[in-house]
Amino acid sequence: MTLQHLRRVRWRAAVVAGGTAAVLLAGMAAAVSAQAAAGCRAVYAVSAQWPGGFTANVEVTNLGDPVSGWNVKWTFPSGQQVTQAWNAAVSAAGAQQTATNLSYNAAIATNGKASFGFNGSWSGSNTAPASFALNGVTCTGTVGGSPSPTVSPSPRPSASASPSASPSTSPQPSNPMATVAAMQPGWNLGNTLDAIPDETAWGNPLTTQALLHHVRGQGYNSIRIPVTWSNHHGPGPAYTIDAAWLSRVRQLVDWSLAEGFYVMINLHHDSWQWINTYPTDRAGVLARYSALWTQLSSTFRDHSARLVFESINEPQFAGTTGDEQNYQVLNELNTEFVRIVRQSGGGNANRLLVLPTLFTNADQGRLDALTATFTQLHDPNLAATVHFYGWWPFSVNIAGGTRYDASVEQDLTGTFDRVHATFVARGIPVIIGEWALLNWDHNRPGIIERGEFLKFLEAVGYHARTRSLTTMLWDAGQFLNRNDLTWRDPGVFAMMRASWTTRSGTASADQVYVPRTGAVTSRALTLNLNGTTLRGLRQGSTDLVSGTDYTVSGSTLTLSATALTRLVGSRAYGVNATIEARFAQGEPWRIDIITYDPPTQAAATGTTSGFAIPTQFRGDQLATMEARYADGTNAGPADWTSFKEFWTHFQPDYAANTITLKPEFFAEVRDGTLTLTFHFWSGTQATYRVTKSGTAITGSAS
Repeated sequence: MTLQHLRRVRWRAAVVAGGTAAVLLAGMAAAVSAQAAAGCRAVYAVSAQWPGGFTANVEVTNLGDPVSGWNVKWTFPSGQQVTQAWNAAVSAAGAQQTATNLSYNAAIATNGKASFGFNGSWSGSNTAPASFALNGVTCTGTVGGSPSPTVSPSPRPSASASPSASPSTSPQPSNPMATVAAMQPGWNLGNTLDAIPDETAWGNPLTTQALLHHVRGQGYNSIRIPVTWSNHHGPGPAYTIDAAWLSRVRQLVDWSLAEGFYVMINLHHDSWQWINTYPTDRAGVLARYSALWTQLSSTFRDHSARLVFESINEPQFAGTTGDEQNYQVLNELNTEFVRIVRQSGGGNANRLLVLPTLFTNADQGRLDALTATFTQLHDPNLAATVHFYGWWPFSVNIAGGTRYDASVEQDLTGTFDRVHATFVARGIPVIIGEWALLNWDHNRPGIIERGEFLKFLEAVGYHARTRSLTTMLWDAGQFLNRNDLTWRDPGVFAMMRASWTTRSGTASADQVYVPRTGAVTSRALTLNLNGTTLRGLRQGSTDLVSGTDYTVSGSTLTLSATALTRLVGSRAYGVNATIEARFAQGEPWRIDIITYDPPTQAAATGTTSGFAIPTQFRGDQLATMEARYADGTNAGPADWTSFKEFWTHFQPDYAANTITLKPEFFAEVRDGTLTLTFHFWSGTQATYRVTKSGTAITGSAS
């Protein structure tokens, strides 16, 4: 029996067992010629429901001739939407939904069954569909068309129910695809139990039940709790985990389960602290690794099936001959992990286990190597995990990567397509265990422009949802302020939350720069409608007037000179007004109206330990910086590009009116003169010449 077949058999059994929540019997015509016998029966079950969302399963029994290739259509009577599906590809045209078979489940024999499931969204009510159709033929319930008796759905859970489904109604561990789908969306308790040496070492406060309750209330269904064990166990051969540390880990796990979360724990920074020496210390590393997972398996043996184990975070190895050996040693560790957990028995016998690719990277070679491990293990209760931090130049703002452009989009869709084709299409669920942009950080503002980041968030949500990928946001404190339990930027969270269920419109920019002096002229933005329609513009509670304040032609939105003159008011430097483009669905798009003059810079002297360029920003903001020698070659670090890394090599300080060139920049600059080009978000460019002589620096504006 193949791994995919074993998964399908267990999935069918799980749907039958969980079909009591809401049942709808209907016939289905088989996809055969006009002369073939046709008919089938469907069981529709809502296995879990919470305010705004639900999980449903559909099981089809073919009563007619064999079917090869199918689609199932139904209409949601209450405006529900499918947000994530498994064992079928689901598309929508208004209220009508179409589920189409995947490559591995296209055939349904006579009296055979096919099953698929999905997460959905709802508001107001969640009424069950009245009928189904197979390949365009309305279903009747028997071969030949005699209607089956009508069976009313059982009462749905109240909309006021807790957002967490009880363990008895949640997808069972024998259905890993449904379990991983029910984990969407997920959140990381980052830089906490993984911090070195202890929980608060990296700046976060002690985790409280109030924090976990708050995160759950924001709509997150799963929590990843990274744990570094290196500093919290004794010496070999026992490697006994410190009792107080293990108790604290268990406390957070238990609190999270009590909130209704799915919970994932792992070995985290152990990956680079000691596991990476496995190629040259196989016996030592394996003994330590096995001892830790043996203790963890024993501790959590009888915990809820909502607890998930991840073998290693971002596995990496030193001293190998290359990727082939890397794949081999990772396979050995993942295999040992599965063996230890399964042999511990109890709930661990079929607990969902999560295996990473090398570096948790999604290059095809990494994915193929992990696929081989899945095939070898032949275990139906496994999931794959990769991490996603976007197109690197955009993620850190280097090489001119300031915008969410075609390169960023292609990297995103290419990654998610590879993961879906390699794993999900074969019945293996995938968790994007960490995702964000590397340098989006409240402590380092301005590296990633806010509007460009919002486009990235919107796209990640959409492309993950349509490929049935579960995402777990990496939050080390840059999104949620754990001290007062507020989002550092509520608009950023609102865009993420909207992306879980729908698309939002955006635009080519979220800033319109207006010169401080001279005539104000109209300005145009390109709308990215993403399948929605523009409803209008609004400032506060006041709607702007279409045709007077703005016009729309195709995807071009033009703000009139009259409206901009009113919005900039006295034309003081900076943001004078904010308007919102409101769409038929999703989040509004905020547009700041900004007054500026071209920035000016002055001469300065200093040293390579930190050279500050006097800069009057005059309402403008810095986007990036280029550095070239007099002969035109690239200067400074990362000399494969003229554009340097924001904050690492240069940093603006708007309060102090300076741009500082960092020691890291000068460390790779040779003596002589170089030209810096500063790019501002208004479109203004300013050049500045710097001369280095040893540690002495002089500079002047061009």
